[in-house]
Amino acid sequence: MKLDIGTIQSKTNAYKGILKNTENYRKVWKSELKKMIIDTLEYINKEADLGAEVILKENIDNMEAIVYDLGRVHSGLSERVEDTDIKKTIIKTQGALVYQQLFNGKVMIMIIYPYIEGYGEPKPPKNLEILRPEELKQSFILRHIEILLKEITEWEDYDDDEPSKSVIGYKNHIGFTQAGGEELIEEN
Repeated sequence: MKLDIGTIQSKTNAYKGILKNTENYRKVWKSELKKMIIDTLEYINKEADLGAEVILKENIDNMEAIVYDLGRVHSGLSERVEDTDIKKTIIKTQGALVYQQLFNGKVMIMIIYPYIEGYGEPKPPKNLEILRPEELKQSFILRHIEILLKEITEWEDYDDDEPSKSVIGYKNHIGFTQAGGEELIEEN
């Protein structure tokens, strides 16, 4: 039997190439990338005086993570326990930047938003990007820290004075009525 497997052979070669890339990406993570990320984050932390902690999570081989953790603090909120003068402190997690080695050796970078325990649902993490090890440079880490600071600053300064998004589907004026009967007009 003679079959033309030209397309299958090219797909097989591509697949084997991807598997080899995974091996190479994992080697680069272990030999140099992990240290470069940690050293860069520690340097930024020291120079910027952010007070974060750089934590290496190594519990799964080839899926390690480096967490730039801004820590946990008293939120300034406390809950009264029943009808007593006793108050329960409510903790705020201040956010983090995570460099997670993926199953294929690439690196996913994401932001963990601040949240107050027991107060609503935490905002889902924001995936910034997925990079091959050779693409991740110190300048990218600087940019990631800048994005983290922008995102957590916006979270901390949340208000609804200036809505960033208009109502989807309307092209003209939309009348809204606020408490007290005053009409608000939003233009799209």
